Amino acid sequence: MALYDFTAPRLFVEADLAEGRVLPLERAQANYLLTVLRKAEGEPVLLFNGRDGEWRADICPNGRKSADLKVVERTRPQPAPPDLHYLFAPLKTGRLDYMAQKAVEMGAGTLRPVFTRFTQGERIKLDRLRANAIEAAEQCGILAIPTVAEPERLPAALAALEPERLLVFCDEDAPVADPVAALRGATDGKTPPLAVLVGPEGGFHAEERALIAARPNTVALSLGPRILRADTAAVAVMALVQAVLGDGR
Repeated sequence: MALYDFTAPRLFVEADLAEGRVLPLERAQANYLLTVLRKAEGEPVLLFNGRDGEWRADICPNGRKSADLKVVERTRPQPAPPDLHYLFAPLKTGRLDYMAQKAVEMGAGTLRPVFTRFTQGERIKLDRLRANAIEAAEQCGILAIPTVAEPERLPAALAALEPERLLVFCDEDAPVADPVAALRGATDGKTPPLAVLVGPEGGFHAEERALIAARPNTVALSLGPRILRADTAAVAVMALVQAVLGDGR
C-alpha cells in the first residue's frame, strides 16, 4: 500500500486544525470540490495550514454550491520547514509561476527574489508568488509553506545570508567538470544550511560576479555544456543540490 493517499484532494487553509472543528469552505474551494471534482457528502479531503500537520476532513454539504469540512483525524505530523533558501532573479510572469512552483516542489523553504543588473523588470507580485507556492504544496503533499521574502538587490541579499550557509551559485562560466564532486568538496562531509542562486536570462554583470565570488562559503557550479533558461536551471540545480547535500540523499 502506498504511504501517501493520492486519491483525496488536498487543500491549504488558514484556520487552525484540530479534531472536531468545522470549517466553512471558501466559494472557490467549494466549487472545486463539489462541481469540478464532483465530490459528495462524507468523502475525505486532506487539509493543511503549514502549522498543524495534515488532517483528514469529511465533506458536509449545506447547499448545492456550498459545504463545510469536518476535521476528523490527523494523518501526518507537521515537519520542520526545509532550510534551503532559493534566491532568484524575477522572470516574466508565466515563467516565474513555473519556476516558483518547481522550486517549492524540489524543497525550497524560502523564496527570495533578487534584483540584478539584468533582471527583467523591477516589479514582482508577492501574493502571486505565495499563491504559486501554496498550489505546489497542495499538489505535491508538502506541509510546510515556504516563506516568501521581500525583494532585495543582490548586494543586500548576499549580505543577509548567514556566514555558515553554503551558497550554490549557478554559473555557466564555472570551470567545473564534476558538479557533484564540487558540492561534496565544499562541505567537508558536513551538512550545512544551503542557499541556491539562479540569475536572470542575461546572466550576471562582471561586478556582480566579483561580489559573489568574494563571498566566503560559496561554490560556483556549471550545469553542463548547454545554456539553460533560468526556469530550467532552477529544476536542474535544485535536483543536484538535494541529491548531493539535501533530503534526496
